[in-house]
Order: sequence, then C-alpha cells, then structure tokens
Amino acid sequence: MPASHTAEPSNYYRASANAAPSRPALTGTRSARICVVGAGFAGLNTAFGLAERGLSDVVVLEANAIAHGASGRNGGFVFAGFSRGEAALLRELGPETARRHYLGTVAAVELIRARIRTLGIDCAACEHGVIWANWFRDPEVLRVRQRLLAEQFGQDWQWLEAARLRELIASDRYSDGLWERNAFHMHPLNYALGIAEAAARMGVTLHEHSPAIRLVRAGAGWRVETADGCVEAEQVVLACGGYLAGLRRRVDAGVLPVATYVMVTEPLGPRLAAVMTTQAAVYDTRFAFDYYRPLPDSRLLWGGRISVLDRSPAALERLLRRDLAKVFPSLAEVAVEHAWSGLMSYARHEMPQLGEIEPGLWLAQAFGGHGVAPTTYAGELIASAIAEGDRRWRDLDRYGLVSAYKPLGYLAAQINYHWLQARDAWKDWRERRQH
Repeated sequence: MPASHTAEPSNYYRASANAAPSRPALTGTRSARICVVGAGFAGLNTAFGLAERGLSDVVVLEANAIAHGASGRNGGFVFAGFSRGEAALLRELGPETARRHYLGTVAAVELIRARIRTLGIDCAACEHGVIWANWFRDPEVLRVRQRLLAEQFGQDWQWLEAARLRELIASDRYSDGLWERNAFHMHPLNYALGIAEAAARMGVTLHEHSPAIRLVRAGAGWRVETADGCVEAEQVVLACGGYLAGLRRRVDAGVLPVATYVMVTEPLGPRLAAVMTTQAAVYDTRFAFDYYRPLPDSRLLWGGRISVLDRSPAALERLLRRDLAKVFPSLAEVAVEHAWSGLMSYARHEMPQLGEIEPGLWLAQAFGGHGVAPTTYAGELIASAIAEGDRRWRDLDRYGLVSAYKPLGYLAAQINYHWLQARDAWKDWRERRQH
C-alpha cells in the first residue's frame, strides 16, 4: 500500500498560508465545457490556461482543499526539466523534440515568475537560484551535465569551485557545484492559492471537499459525479497526481503514489547564517538526495527520502534530522516545528503522463517529484490542445500509460530506492577512504 499523508496541522505551508476564501462543495447538477478533477498545480494551471484562452466555463473539483496534495507539500523549488534526465530525453525523443519540451519547462519557470508579478501573488519568491551540490569528489557528473545543457539546450549553469561553494554552504559534505541562476524558490501553497483566486476571477468555478466518485459517458460528453452533485461536461481533465480518484482503472494503474518527507526547523537566527550565506535552494547529486532552502524567517526547510511507507511526523523528524546532521552537524539539535509527508505520482518511464486518452478525456499526472514547472507546462499544453487544437502533447505519446505493476510495483520501487541509496553510500565511502 502507498504511504498516506501525515497530520495536516504539521504542514508548515498550511500553518503559514495566506487567507483564502473557502470554495463551496458541489451540490446539484450543473453543466460545463470542461471539468477538471484535482486542484493541484496541474489542474489549476489547466483551468487557468483555459480561462486565459477564453474558455471560462470550467469547473474544478477538489476532494479536499486547494493544493492539498503534492502541490501544497513540496520543497518549493522552481526549476526547469523533468524527472527523466536530459541525456535520456535526447536519446528517446531526438534532439529537436527533446529541446522543444525541455525548453517548454524553461519557459514555464518564466511563466510562473510572470504570474507571480502580474497577479500580485504573495508567495515569498526568492530569486537566488538553485545549487546542485556534488556529494562526491569526482566532478565529472557536473562537467557532463553542464556541457550537455549548454550544447544541447542553450542553458548556462554556473560552475562553483569547491572553495566558493564552501563560502556559500559551510559544509564539508560537498565538493564542487553548479548554480542554476534562472531558478528560484517559493511558498508553493500560497502560489497555488493565488492561481486559484486568479482563475476564479476569470470565471472558473472551484469546489473544495467534492471528491469525484464516478466518471461515465454522457452522450458525446462526460458526467462526473460526487456524493452530492454532478458535473456534465464536454471534456474532462484528470489531474489527481498521487491522490488517485479511482475513476479510471488504467489511469490509476499507470502510477505509483510514493511519499517524500519534509520538515521545517524553528527560526534559527544567526545560526542559519553560520551555515548558509546564500539564499539559494540546494539539492545534491545522489539519487536519494537531500533538498533544502532557507525561509524568510530564518527557518530551514529540509526534505528528502522516498518511500512507500507511512510514517508519523515524529518518525519523519528522526530520519530527516539524521540527514541534516550529516551536512550541518551544528544544527543536529535544533528544534523541528513541522514534519510532514506527501504523495507524488511516479511512472516507470519517469515522465509525465499527459494528453487525451479517450475522446474528450484528458490526463495530467506522474510528475515524479519534479512538478512545479512541468505542471505549469502541462497545463499550458492541455489548455492549448483543448482551446486551440494544439498537438504538441503528441510528441510525448511514448511516455503514456504504462502499468506500474501494483502491488508488486511498490516493493520493486522500495528495493530499487534502497539499492541506489546503497550504491551512493558505497561510492561515497570509497572516495573518502581514498582521500
């Protein structure tokens, strides 16, 4: 069984969310051009993109509250690319198509930035980039990726020598690093709430606490039923991520809902400046990497781990505190005020599953923990496809609904994670022994 989320009060983002109007649950029957199931980033960006293109007769159904799932629980990193590596994209899609879609996520970063500015969204956007810090001694992984990004995608990631990186991050865990200066980080829940409010102002109807329980054909369109009402729509977009709605068996079968863990410390004051002189967000080069970023009030948000196991906030804190101490030993005893988990949807091919899977039935899921920019890009692709007949999404047909082999897929995913984690640990031990 997949992990479930931990207690909602433990989520820092909910505790620090901007005031937002509640959206009434759906009652009765209503018609719409498009019904979107799921009010996370994928669903909200699709609805907003449709409204921008003149299709405001859109209803969004959310089983809980706006951005209840991964969109309101993630690390807040806004950077380009997919979970699938760039070299694999070039190999599988060819240079032209790979560039088109990778650069689509680069444009999505800029679109998010522009929406924050033009819509006046207060989401603590921090324009100091994202650092990819090398956990290992061998710099080749950095050199290869830096060269590939420059030559194939026109992206300049700045090299950080070990001495310079140490000035920014006071830890002996890292050697060199790469700095993605175009990236930024933010409060993702407040951003989602801002997009929801903007969509509502443009005519989109949002219903919270309205889980869809049945999806059936209704003439040339669809009927989406909830406990207290239904939406009859010409087209439907399923954007449920790891919080599967159970509406289409093959949709749910295509992903593994996998948990990742996050915690937020107490305000650290000068202790934060002693370990980080940069406001950039950071992640490292291991498969099972840590990711962290400073918050405006001198707290440190720290995340990592991948698991199919449900854990209590106390258990999450113990695991993440151990990871934190490896990087910043001086922070080993800091108080942790929030710890939570959230479900991500992973596909075996490590790419989003998006597009029209039946006439008038669209899908946007499987962003694999790398979804803030790609969900924006997916929303634009689907909105453009529905409103304008755009066919770019067909480029990604090869990354379709492939079986995740549940329930054995959960066991396989956990074994693979532990094996890759062990491989990284072995490489680290061997390098340190040699030096």
